[in-house]
Amino acid sequence: MTVSSLPNSIPLAFGDLQGCRTQYQQLLAKAAPSVDTPLWFAGDLINRGGESLSTLRDIIALGERAKPVLGNHDLHLLSVSAGIRKSKKGDTIDEILAAPDAQDLLHWVRHRPLVHFENGMLLVHAGVLPQWDVTLTLELADELQRALQAPNWKETLAGLYGNEPNRWKPGLKGIDRLRLTCTALTRMRFCNPDGVMDFSTSGGLNSAPPGFMPWFDVPSRKTVDVTVVFGHWAALGLLMRDNLIGLDSGCVWGEKLSAVRLAANPADRALTQVECEGCRASAD
Repeated sequence: MTVSSLPNSIPLAFGDLQGCRTQYQQLLAKAAPSVDTPLWFAGDLINRGGESLSTLRDIIALGERAKPVLGNHDLHLLSVSAGIRKSKKGDTIDEILAAPDAQDLLHWVRHRPLVHFENGMLLVHAGVLPQWDVTLTLELADELQRALQAPNWKETLAGLYGNEPNRWKPGLKGIDRLRLTCTALTRMRFCNPDGVMDFSTSGGLNSAPPGFMPWFDVPSRKTVDVTVVFGHWAALGLLMRDNLIGLDSGCVWGEKLSAVRLAANPADRALTQVECEGCRASAD
């Protein structure tokens, strides 16, 4: 978790890069931010695209200017490196794991936050459970971030996989609490009004199971008072509302890579996009 309330230039937020370095560089040049513009990244910096290692190096080279949050693909990289999971068909993380400075790269990834909050903008990879307000979201994200940076981080990471519990309860403790937090922040798409998450589909809005809806459309969602910026949901595509910006427009699937200037006034927000044909690694 990172929180900032200091005056700063207006950030430029990017959707999931997923190793699409060429398209990222094209989009950055097209959006033409000033050299001190903060660059926000909605997670999944790497994997599936053909230039994962160089993409990761680009973001690290930005230093404090870059504000990325962890996505499920970033956590997958850590899990494969730790022997918790095996690479999948279509993964493009081997070049990172084989890099001479792999341990430094992995250390950097592991020390990224799950959530970034600044000037009324909440950046997260997948979503925020409707029962969570900003304060609770930051608290839970901080707990998970600290656990992933602790000496026993591999044990914690191994315990984060699984779909249960699939509903928030204030009394959750230990690894169940951390797993639920991770699931919501990095994997969620649909839930019901009670905050029960569904993982049976990764399709678009019309694929919602009966009784479920996009997490952001649940009535009385407690983060409606801020603008939530997220990625993860390629099938959803670009979504821009006054208090909601979905940025995963499917670059790694040959669609588009999107970036939005996060002005406080929705009318002042500017969208920039580039086409992404040829991003996905040919090995898949």
